[in-house]
Amino acid sequence: MKSKSSYSIGEVSKICGLSKKALRHYDKVGIITPDRSCGNNYRYYSRSSLLAVPVIKYYKQMGFKLSEMKDVMESGDYRTLRASFKSKLDELCQVKEEVDRNFTSVKDWYELVVEAESVLHYKVQDISVKFVEEDTFCFLDQEFAYDYRDSIINIEFTNFIESIDNEITGPVIIKFPDYKDKMDGNCVNISVLQRALKTCKKEIQTHFGGCMMVSAYHIGSHENINDTYERVTRWASEHNYTLGPEVYERYVVDYWSTQDSNKFVTEILINISDPK
Repeated sequence: MKSKSSYSIGEVSKICGLSKKALRHYDKVGIITPDRSCGNNYRYYSRSSLLAVPVIKYYKQMGFKLSEMKDVMESGDYRTLRASFKSKLDELCQVKEEVDRNFTSVKDWYELVVEAESVLHYKVQDISVKFVEEDTFCFLDQEFAYDYRDSIINIEFTNFIESIDNEITGPVIIKFPDYKDKMDGNCVNISVLQRALKTCKKEIQTHFGGCMMVSAYHIGSHENINDTYERVTRWASEHNYTLGPEVYERYVVDYWSTQDSNKFVTEILINISDPK
């Protein structure tokens, strides 16, 4: 491009790929000012002013606000430059951590939906023994009154997580001390588990998995989940397995995702001992 002594705002807009509105705003905040003006509508820029545009675009790419750009660009002091970039790095690190947590939450939710969709599509109700990978969860002990909705969409647990400045992801898991008491309607105490996105204190951490467990999917309302428990207990008896006593209900899709209880998918996981 042949160099000129001055360029109109329209020419700068075309050459640099910026709107006239943006150029006027940059003038207003003092980032790129025209070298001369004729009235309110005529601005003329030097070649030197044009060369500021790529710098601004690069700073914008790095996440600097206009006010921050101005301070950095006008500073000739290395200490100021270093402090500005360090501050931006700290800010972006926090943003990155938040985005990473958001990504993990959405990814975990997506995988639960895919899992439930497969279970429903193939009507997966086979009972199996599988190794459950060990993971660490935040937990809260609570009373249980067989109100599944209240226990899964759990206000007390949500407040607890917020009180420890944490966030959760993945399915809600409820641990029942004894599967027989659960089946008989006599279970009064539970532990609510969910994976935390930030590190929990040890006293509110629990480990789940790291062992072989009986697994069975229950499709539909939680009100008739005993039907699946009975199938599991019959299967264990036929294969000479000793169950429990602890049982975990892993809510793959539930009230969080749909109000149609026919589409609920719950995985029942019970500790087992070797065949007799």
